[in-house]
Amino acid sequence: MIMSKLLEQIDKDKIPVHVAIIMDGNGRWAKKQQKDRLFGHNRGAQSVMHVVEASADLGVGYLTLYAFSTENWGRPQSEIKGLMSLLGKFLKSEAQKLYKNNIRLHTIGDIGTLPLPLQKAIQDVKKKTECNTRLHLIIALSYGSRAEIVQATKLIANEVKQGHLDMAQIDESLFAQYLETADFPDPDLLIRTSGEQRVSNFLLYQISYSELYFTNIEWPDFSKDDYYRALISFQTRKRTCGKI
Repeated sequence: MIMSKLLEQIDKDKIPVHVAIIMDGNGRWAKKQQKDRLFGHNRGAQSVMHVVEASADLGVGYLTLYAFSTENWGRPQSEIKGLMSLLGKFLKSEAQKLYKNNIRLHTIGDIGTLPLPLQKAIQDVKKKTECNTRLHLIIALSYGSRAEIVQATKLIANEVKQGHLDMAQIDESLFAQYLETADFPDPDLLIRTSGEQRVSNFLLYQISYSELYFTNIEWPDFSKDDYYRALISFQTRKRTCGKI
């Protein structure tokens, strides 16, 4: 197997700990192929595994993929139904590969709103991979960052009301402990495909100091080399987090 010239340019000592990706462009890609949107989602699943494999090989510790937002429930029911079915099939087909490659599955979002067969598929893969440590794969499903922040605020307010927490104890670190991502570090790098340059209600609190990388490539065409380009760009950035 010939090693990518781009892979050779990556400094293995400067790999981001956590990469988050907004996987955008499945529908537009499918339209260009004169196919329906589900065809694009199906092709996009291949890009998911390319990036998961590359992340594990490079030593990325955490990979968060924005698969389905709270706003996506407003799409046509036929597309939602097809996408949920595809997600379930994807989890079942890739479960053994995740297990063998020491990759652990996590989810964030309101999983209880998903169809029961998909909920079961998620729980099965989570259980199967719960002892894996090489890469933490976090899939955002029925997720919205504003809702997450509101829920965290409610939880903290209830703790104060119950007398379990004093107002003076509330700071950024404590607030982060009430987010769904409390067990994960904040993303170092956020990638968005297909040319759009916005974050679309994704990890708003967590990406305060993330490096942002936008590419015109639509998600179904996003290859390992495209991922390497994003990592190379990340490694050229000077990260001061507001300091000198």
